Amino acid sequence: MIQVNKLKGIIVEKGLSQADVAKAIGITPKTFYEKMKNGVFGSDEIEVMIKLLDIKDPIDIFFAA
Repeated sequence: MIQVNKLKGIIVEKGLSQADVAKAIGITPKTFYEKMKNGVFGSDEIEVMIKLLDIKDPIDIFFAA
């Protein structure tokens, strides 16, 4: 399960919106919001977000227990 609040914080820190991230990973903002709500993203989407947001410790956010 994804740490949604941490991910939202990083998006804001980088000066981006959730819609910007959605566009970068190739999905609609509506789909992005749904995935955030459910806390589930595909591995390709996670990889793009790690690079886009320059996440240093992705395990803490994307693979939290």
